[in-house]
Amino acid sequence: MTDIAGHPPPPLEVFEHARAAGHLWVITDVDEQPAGFVLVQLIDGSAHIEQVSIHPEHQGRGLGRALIDHVGSWSAAEGLAALTLSTFRSVPWNGPYYARLGFVELSPGELTDGLRGVLATETAFGLDPASRVFMRRPVANQ
Repeated sequence: MTDIAGHPPPPLEVFEHARAAGHLWVITDVDEQPAGFVLVQLIDGSAHIEQVSIHPEHQGRGLGRALIDHVGSWSAAEGLAALTLSTFRSVPWNGPYYARLGFVELSPGELTDGLRGVLATETAFGLDPASRVFMRRPVANQ
């Protein structure tokens, strides 16, 4: 995981494009300073959570859940079918955390063309496809 943590964040242009498209949400602390964000892209009629990140000083306070639930509410208003995401299979807390939020693991046969494209991009980035798991939460579960 240190290899992943050592990678630079996406370029500012990625965030600006997502913000302009309405696909980036930031949560702030009591001093109105950024505490975390969620970055989404539309894939096959679903909101794919590309990245959700909470500053270490603010972790454990439900901010990630609040961001994901906000994306769920936004998705419902947009008429989207589900939320999807990909995460590391080997990180013991990721899958169970997302499962508590209503996400269910997808089998390889359940991946849409768009999600297979995400997997190809992750693989090109250097991630082992066997280390990845894709999950889905229907918007109706809000």
